[in-house]
Amino acid sequence: MILVIILLHIAEYAVDTVDAVRPVPDQNTVCAFENVSSNYGMCRPACPYLVSHSPCKLLLEIAFKIICFHGSLSDLEHQLSAAVYKLHCSSGSEVTHQNIIRVFPTAGFELIDTTEFVEEETLPSYNAANYYPVRIGEVLNRRYQVLTKLGYGVTSTVWLCHDLSNSKYIALKVYVHGVEKNNELSVYDRTNSVETDHMGKLFMRKLLDHFHIEGPHGHHTCLVLQPLGITVEQFLCFCPGRVMTIDDLKPCLRQVLGVLDFLHTQAHIIHTDLQLKNLLLPGNDPKSFSDLEEAELKDPSPRKILDGREIYLSRMPIPGNGLPLLSDFGEARFSNEEHREDIMPNVYRAPEVVLKMNWDCKVDIWNVALMAWDMVCHRTLFQGRNSDDIFDDRAHLAEMMAILGPPAAEFVTKSPVGSVFWDENGRRKNLFSIPNALLDELAADIQGHNKKGFLQFMQRALKWDPEDRLTAWELMLDPWMMEGLELRKRG
Repeated sequence: MILVIILLHIAEYAVDTVDAVRPVPDQNTVCAFENVSSNYGMCRPACPYLVSHSPCKLLLEIAFKIICFHGSLSDLEHQLSAAVYKLHCSSGSEVTHQNIIRVFPTAGFELIDTTEFVEEETLPSYNAANYYPVRIGEVLNRRYQVLTKLGYGVTSTVWLCHDLSNSKYIALKVYVHGVEKNNELSVYDRTNSVETDHMGKLFMRKLLDHFHIEGPHGHHTCLVLQPLGITVEQFLCFCPGRVMTIDDLKPCLRQVLGVLDFLHTQAHIIHTDLQLKNLLLPGNDPKSFSDLEEAELKDPSPRKILDGREIYLSRMPIPGNGLPLLSDFGEARFSNEEHREDIMPNVYRAPEVVLKMNWDCKVDIWNVALMAWDMVCHRTLFQGRNSDDIFDDRAHLAEMMAILGPPAAEFVTKSPVGSVFWDENGRRKNLFSIPNALLDELAADIQGHNKKGFLQFMQRALKWDPEDRLTAWELMLDPWMMEGLELRKRG
């Protein structure tokens, strides 16, 4: 910032060498500059007059660019940025708020009690030292200014930012430290390297850039992502009963299956974490993001300030139009490797995962069927909880048997823990009772045309043995999925 001050001093001196009539500046500009110039020891507050002279305009341009790419700014530097911006505008340069560093309020927000857990603090595995202490208004990587918080998770926080180099909005995912090899970045490297005309590739969230920053406690990977709208989980909150009809489900499901077909057959990637919160609606209207930015300026986000860090409440973008895109590849795996590790949210785990067997891309097929069910039904298909309301594999397997019938003995013998639940003949041990729950009875409240076809679709996807499940492409060609499509005959 010393260089900026020197440039402003030179510009101020240049005014004295120009024999011209000085225009009367805007009073707000004068006041803003007076405050900053006095703080930085500048010789006089007359500098706003200099903006009418072309040599001074050039110096201001240089000062403005330095500020834009300076990085994190102190409060005093923010004031200087605001002053230079006002001078910059007065000089007649074409500039909008999208390509300048904005100054966000440092007061006037709701302060949350320090004893209350909010946002990422509510996660069981939360450790404050793992998270980079992002602050609204700071500039990361000398390019991305943080505008507001969009969300949080076990491995990251997500922020709406301005790319100061091109005046566009982006979503910045700041990972917790300690991740030596970023799995999501590796997945994007793989998918981006696939040259294909497969439409499914277009239905993934795009990675635009990545960089690394050093936090107080370690190294953090940051992914610059395509900005999107709300999640399908959030969208359902706007639907009657928080569910959609099976007719409305179909287009969304076709798109997800299209992505999975690309991932499985061409990129050789298994997502493993298909959830409603990982499907995001398009963010194709920049106004929805500019509205969030202006809201942060006029009504700053409530926050909790503790031990030198600020934990902000997230803001929700306005729902956009269009079908959702698949995001969050942090738990994805490469299918050319052998896998037996524990994956997936508990209620979505496929039988081979519960039974600690080797698994492949067919876990995504099981997963997508259960996710589809959650879009149209109030109740998750498998609860997996025992009488003490604790998640229990025995209860989970019992519910699977109620819906799917017993597994084949040949399948059970492949599991290293199969003998815990079944005898050598494949008969269930008396460790759990089978609930009275049939698929069509659980689907009683589902709305839409041809519920029978939807349930048959579910049965084709939910099979004990992954080899018996259909592929993503085969499910796209399912009779129920093809219903309503007017396809031209070839030839």
